Amino acid sequence: MARVIVDVMPKPEILDPQGKAVTGALGRLGFPGLSVRQGKRFEIEVDGDVTEDRLAEVREAAERLLANTVIENFDVRVEE
Repeated sequence: MARVIVDVMPKPEILDPQGKAVTGALGRLGFPGLSVRQGKRFEIEVDGDVTEDRLAEVREAAERLLANTVIENFDVRVEE
């Protein structure tokens, strides 16, 4: 069984309040100079081989359900 990863991140021009909160907390904990943007990671188990058609299906699922493409970008990759 193969695994496909979908990483979803806010677009650069979109405010990321969760990332800002984590950045602030890291500074208070003694980890200055780190800047965080928070996103989501989906791990999808695929039956059979991961073909280009199968990856296209995962991309469509990501675009329609996993990411809000108005404010988020996504990347689809096969985990080795």
